Parts: sequence; C-alpha cells; structure tokens
Amino acid sequence: MLITVSQLIIGIVDLAAAFLFMYGLKRMSSPVTAPSGIFVAGIGMLGAVLASFLYAFSVETTAKPHLLMNLGLGVAALAIGGGVAWWVGKRVAMTAMPQMVAIYNGMGGGAAGAIAAVELFGDKAHGATQLAVTLLGALIGAVSLSGSLIAWAKLDGVLKKPLRIKGQQIINATVLLGTIAVGGTILFAALGGTVGFIAMPQLIYLFFGLALVFGILMTLPIGGADMPVVISIYNAFTGLAVGLEGFVLENPALMIAGMVVGAAGLLLTLLMAKAMNRSVANVLFTNFGDAPKQKQGAIKGSLKPVEAGDAGIFMRYASSVIIVPGYGLAAAQGQEKLYEFVKLLISDGVSVKFAIHPVAGRMPGQMDVLLAEAGVPYDLIFQLEDINDEFKTTDVALVIGANDVVNPEARTDKGSPIYGMPILNADMAKKVYVVKRGEGKGYAGIVNPLFYGDNCDMVYGDAAAVMGSMIEAVRGLGAKAA
Repeated sequence: MLITVSQLIIGIVDLAAAFLFMYGLKRMSSPVTAPSGIFVAGIGMLGAVLASFLYAFSVETTAKPHLLMNLGLGVAALAIGGGVAWWVGKRVAMTAMPQMVAIYNGMGGGAAGAIAAVELFGDKAHGATQLAVTLLGALIGAVSLSGSLIAWAKLDGVLKKPLRIKGQQIINATVLLGTIAVGGTILFAALGGTVGFIAMPQLIYLFFGLALVFGILMTLPIGGADMPVVISIYNAFTGLAVGLEGFVLENPALMIAGMVVGAAGLLLTLLMAKAMNRSVANVLFTNFGDAPKQKQGAIKGSLKPVEAGDAGIFMRYASSVIIVPGYGLAAAQGQEKLYEFVKLLISDGVSVKFAIHPVAGRMPGQMDVLLAEAGVPYDLIFQLEDINDEFKTTDVALVIGANDVVNPEARTDKGSPIYGMPILNADMAKKVYVVKRGEGKGYAGIVNPLFYGDNCDMVYGDAAAVMGSMIEAVRGLGAKAA
C-alpha cells in the first residue's frame, strides 16, 4: 500500500508541476510578469525534484543495499549544483548571460544523454519503441551538450572565428549517418540480432562519441551573427531530449516539461530565423557569419565624429527620440547611465522610446532584460513591428552599440549576407547618432552605410562614458531628472 501511496503522491505532484511549468511559461511572455513566471516554474521544478525521492520506496530488491548511498549522492548533487547555480546566477554579468544560457542548455542535454546511457548500458529499455526513443533522446542530448559547449566558447571569445574546412558539410553528413547506423546496429543487437564484430558496450560508446563529435562539427562553422538562433535551437534540442527520456522513464513531469521547453524553443527558433529572413537550415548549413569583403567605393560619404555633449544637447531640444540598444550597451554596462539620460530628456518634455530588434544582442530577449535591469518602464519599450513606422517622423534616432540590426543594406544589397533581414528603420529618422567604441564592423562582419549617411554622426567611446558626458551636458543647461 505504501508503494501505491508514494506513486499517487508522485503523480499528483508531477501533474501540479506540469501545470506550474505551463503557467510560468505563459507569464514569461511579458517582461512585466516574467519574474513571477520564472518563480512559479521554479516552484514546480522544486516540487517535482523533491517528489522524485519517493521513488526510493519502490526500488528493486537488488538495489536496496545501495539505497542510502544513492540517496546521499542525490542530495549532495542537488546541494552542490544548486549552490553553484545560485552563486553564478548572482555574480554573472549581463554580457555573460548568453554564455550561461548556452552552458545550461548543454547541461540539460547532457543530463538527458546520461539518462539514456544508464538505460542502454543497464539494458533497461525494452521493446523496439522504447529502445528507439532512448537512442533518439541520447543522440539529441549528446548533440545539444557538445554543440552548446562550442556555442559557449564562441560567445565567451574562446573561439574567435568560425572554423570551416573544404567539404565540411559532407563530413558532417557522414558523421551523422554513421551515428544513425551505429544506433540502428544497437537496436538490432538489443532485439536479438547477432553483431559479432563488436561488443554492445563498445557500440554504445561509439554511438555517444559520434553524436558528441557531430554536435561539435555542426556548431564550429556557424558564424557569431547566428548565435541567437543557435541558442534557441539547442534550447529546443534539450527540451526534446528530456521529453523523450521522460517517455522512457514513464515520468509525466519530464515528458511534459521537456515537450513544453522543446516546443517553446522551436517556436523561438522559427521567430528568430524569421527576424533574419532566413530558414533554420540556412543558419545551420551556410556561412552566414563569414561575410564577404565589400568592394572599395561601395560605401558613399564619410564618417562624421561629434562630441558626446553636443549630441546630448541636440537631443535635449528635439521633440522625439527613439533609442536602439545593442550588444555594445551591454558590454559597457551603460544601461543605468542611459536611463538616467532618458529621464533627463523626459523631464524636459522630450518623447523617448526604445526600439528592440528580435536578434539584438547575442541572445533572444537580451536587450529587454538589460533595460528592465536598469528600471526602464515597460511602456517605453517597443518591438520592431510596433515602432518601425515611427522612425520617419522622429527627430533623432540614438543607436548605441548596434550595427547589423540598423544596416540599410538589408533592404537594397542582394549581395549582402543580411539581405532581406527586417531591420529597424533608424536611417529614416531626421537625425541619427551612433555610439560606438570605434570604427569596427558589427557581429556579421560587414560595413554599415548608415554610418556614412548625411543625417548620421558618430559618437565614439565606451557607451557608459558617452552617456555620462551627455548627462553632464544636458544638466549644464539647467535640466533636472524626473
């Protein structure tokens, strides 16, 4: 009866956790409710994890001598993992958030792969369907693990350039087909077939090894400009792998949570790809991040540097300003100074709005979180489709640390790697100020003709320092912060 009660409790808790996951995800759709959504989903996960310890009451007789040791290891793993995650979460800088997300994606995929490994080495998956699902989850989880680690290395600057070799797509396809063939051999042998040339444990090791290598090979050639999409893809992979292994373990919480994460990740991936006017296959199998060199004379005009103070005073006397934040703002940790400057403008009657591109920064939603961290009201933040038409009637567009998402080449130059990508129409504003640390190119590696336009001036320097100079200049006119 005790076992029945424990299973009933686990089922109830898992059902409640699944509801909290979905409710939390729904609340994460808005910056206003996202913090509470994360908290609600976290409560659901905590409940599901704690309820899993009730499985101790239904372990097999042969495993009971090891029960206390395994429970101790589980508690220790939770304490260490939870402690490290709490410490890192408190200390990580906003600019390092994409790297952390990539690592966590990888750990989720690795956990799913580890579950599959236990099932395969322990011969616990029975029947063709269960074996096939286990192998599929193992493949996706291993690819997510190694691919996410490479994504982390790219985002963190450990790997500075895409690594491409001749015939790479053929090599990748060969490795993938080899992995599938080994998986098919494992399935054949597990169902009673005879495989005399290699033992089952070696087959499983080979399967995981090839899957990990494929994840590395698939991610190495992808350029930095595609990292938001890549992070979304591996998020979907991790969720799918967890859901598949939940099916094998007959765990409803894992199945529901995994499928919700997988579906959300897939939807986000499609939205990111749409924001770049490209398909997911195009991201994975082309050299988008390695843009061709532009021809001499292709860019007309010249760069026109101005002082930060002069730009700040000009905006003080404008009627409307739209601000386009980019990764450079996050790198300089200039969001607090920016909002201080915005409050000065608003107090003097200037209409100020923020325009967010879906792939601004190096992670989906990074700019929204950055502004929220600085306390920017949500009613000042607008997405591309909601604000793009306003640029043509705006006095000033202030672009801070962004490049590719305001590059007008995306509309006109069919030879550009970003051709067709929806952009923010900053170039259509009456006046444009661009804050950049130098004359470097954007993440896609191409020159932006906006910077050479007649209506555009460049303000060079660290974004935080530039905003500080603008604040001093405006305050010197006698303005007061709201």
